Amino acid sequence: MKKLLLVALALLGTYSATAQKTINGVTVEKSITVASQELVLNGAGMREKLWYDLYVGALYVTSKSSDGNRLVAADETMAITLDITDEAVTQEKMKTAVEEGFGDSVSNKERKAIQSEINTFIGFFKDAIVKGDHFEIAYVKGTGTVVTKNGKNLGTIKGLNFKKGLFGIWLGNDPADEDLKEGMLNN
Repeated sequence: MKKLLLVALALLGTYSATAQKTINGVTVEKSITVASQELVLNGAGMREKLWYDLYVGALYVTSKSSDGNRLVAADETMAITLDITDEAVTQEKMKTAVEEGFGDSVSNKERKAIQSEINTFIGFFKDAIVKGDHFEIAYVKGTGTVVTKNGKNLGTIKGLNFKKGLFGIWLGNDPADEDLKEGMLNN
């Protein structure tokens, strides 16, 4: 009986280790493919503000890391996905959040150098954002930051400096949400 219990627990442990993660009803994939390269889930969490669960954010990388600053600075393919979970997230609120996020992520001098790229990125949020929308923000080494919404390509922004500022919104020293950052770095 004791051996049977140990085998059952071992099998359950194996299943749990390979199972996908579900956060607030959103299934977070354990890997995704970006530019023909498989990226593995580094971690995921919920972006919350006041009493709203705004979106599930997940970080995918080629090599897992708990060092946010290293990931922000890295010139390697990686992606952040955002799954909108609340109708409180609108295109206007997303634009404002991005502006504020860059304000916290980079210095004024760095921001001025990438302001054109920031404006282009904000322009990707011109259409309505609704609960259930899925954004993928992927930095592809040698290409730039590729943004999709529900599988539709919104555009590409060249430059590692832009990627550093953008990924710094979630993973930098002054992130949009500390708990989300911790979740994304919890590999």
